Amino acid sequence: MKKNNTSYISRDIDPELLNWKNDKRHKPLLIRGARQVGKSSAVRQLAKSFRFFAEINFEKDERLKRIFDGELSPKRICNDLSAITTIPVIPGETLLFFDEIQSCEAAINSLRYFYEDYPELHVIAAGSLLEFALKDLSSFGVGRIRSFYMHPFSFNEFLNALGYGVLLEAKKDASVHKPLSESLHLKLVEQIRYFHLIGGMPAAVSLWKETNDYNKCKAVHNDIIQTYLDDFSKYHKRINPQLLRNTMKAVAANICSKFKYSSVDNEYDTRQVKQALEMLSMAGLIIPVTHTSANGLPLGAQANEKFRKYIFIDTALLLRLLHLEVEEILISLPSDFVNKGNLAEMFVGLELTKYSSPYEKSELFYWQREDKNTQAEVDFVIVINGKIIPVEVKAGKRGSLQSMYIFLEKKELSSGIRCALEPFSYYNNILVYPLYAVSNFNQIK
Repeated sequence: MKKNNTSYISRDIDPELLNWKNDKRHKPLLIRGARQVGKSSAVRQLAKSFRFFAEINFEKDERLKRIFDGELSPKRICNDLSAITTIPVIPGETLLFFDEIQSCEAAINSLRYFYEDYPELHVIAAGSLLEFALKDLSSFGVGRIRSFYMHPFSFNEFLNALGYGVLLEAKKDASVHKPLSESLHLKLVEQIRYFHLIGGMPAAVSLWKETNDYNKCKAVHNDIIQTYLDDFSKYHKRINPQLLRNTMKAVAANICSKFKYSSVDNEYDTRQVKQALEMLSMAGLIIPVTHTSANGLPLGAQANEKFRKYIFIDTALLLRLLHLEVEEILISLPSDFVNKGNLAEMFVGLELTKYSSPYEKSELFYWQREDKNTQAEVDFVIVINGKIIPVEVKAGKRGSLQSMYIFLEKKELSSGIRCALEPFSYYNNILVYPLYAVSNFNQIK
């Protein structure tokens, strides 16, 4: 028995999941990510390559938690689940899927025993608020479980979903030495505008593909935000839900700016706001961009968590959270739209996260000059092929790169990236990548 998933839009992680299935030394897989980024749908798509699929959702049927009471013997658990669901659990033929596993701590603990005592069975677990459950566990299956991080659609996935496969391949093949034609460049700039408005949440992308109706997508965005706000009530034993709401709104209002705890509310002290930021980060709703001195590798070794900027999970959700009316943007020039606020910088940060390895939690860094009475800041500092490279995001077609040059001189580095609306190009030691080509950064050698 397998779930019907006819409306599924392919994701970049699909081949990774197939590789996991075909690996004879596969470990139980734990898919981590924010709510509604497509975790369950990807697993159901993978299930089509199995003869049987047993999906256990601990939120929909809490009675199933009782199966994990007492001894956590994988074969006993599978026998009980098979009896209840009437689905055979056969190694090599069945995919066993524990969804919303954060609701059952014992089920999380059982994953290590599946690795030790029943390694031939394919087991995947996923959860929306999983990070909180894992933090509460004194020990978790280190070395026995493989984590897999999932995000909303990237721009590449968005293009593919809308049937722009040929355009996507042309983009992937382009470079600073092999720029795209003007017509292809303008087409991609147009799609960047739509992607900012539609975002990467699967429900919105699917609806846009089917209807091309932005107002319907906007309703989906509102529903997703409400779901996130409703989730805050589940944290009440840890933190005041109202503080979480206020903090999330403060982050949204100060995207890509150095975050000040005082921007939340004078009613809360620094410690409380710090805790709220940590919880929102754990839920995957906000992503920290941490200052690094960037004197060497790894970048995190020189990170200073006292200086952080934050980005939101999705550009479209940010627009709705801020109640920005974007109807006029739909008919405006692309440059007029992208130049609003720090959307372009946030977009690049999200893309960097989405194209990072799914097997480790990605980190974002920026740099600012630490000398007193001086101002210089580089939006992102990344590592490509072992080289530290600064990235400046310029929403428009003009903009000074003074901070970039200061950074390159101080760190004695050879090149940097300007990410803007311009076509692929280069001048001096600056490589110019269009906003739509963040995935092409890995071309740098």
